[in-house]
Amino acid sequence: MSLSVYALFITTFFFVSITPGMCMTLAMTLGMTVGIRRTLYMMIGELIGVGLVVVLTILGVAALMLQYPQLFFALKWCGGAYLLYLGIQLWRSKGKMAIKCDSPSESQATAGSLFSQGFITAVANPKGWAFFIALLPPFIDNTQPLLMQSVIMLAIILALEFLSLLGYASGGKALSHLLRKRGNVQIMNRIAGTLMMGVSVWLALG
Repeated sequence: MSLSVYALFITTFFFVSITPGMCMTLAMTLGMTVGIRRTLYMMIGELIGVGLVVVLTILGVAALMLQYPQLFFALKWCGGAYLLYLGIQLWRSKGKMAIKCDSPSESQATAGSLFSQGFITAVANPKGWAFFIALLPPFIDNTQPLLMQSVIMLAIILALEFLSLLGYASGGKALSHLLRKRGNVQIMNRIAGTLMMGVSVWLALG
């Protein structure tokens, strides 16, 4: 790709990444409840999921998978049900992710559970697959080696995605500080729980 095409690619995927969606909402929610550092586990899972979708899209596998939406059904609904459960637990100020009212410190959600939340949310969204199928092919130059183009595009997409996730998690962390100062830990849990439940419905029905 020429420099002008790279500039267009970066601009396009910057706006794609920064736009609110399931993963960004999840990052903000976890930023509120587990803090930015532990939200990094979710980000790693999400970035691996996005990277997998990008690679399979470039290889053409995504086009085949979208013809068989039942392949997503079980993963979507299981993932959605799990996030719904976590959202309900947050709403009730219970579970490992909730901030305890009597001890408003960061929760102790496991790294594995945070990683899986990010990965499942990224991979189990058919709209994400369709989105990459629509946007990636126009930027692929058939006269140039596909491997190098793929590596560069993947690196750009993941970098932009990570910065966006970090921004949303930071926003959630700032909101949690504000609510904690006012002693509204339960309200913070309920906001986070509502957002989590919203992501679960979005994932299951999207």
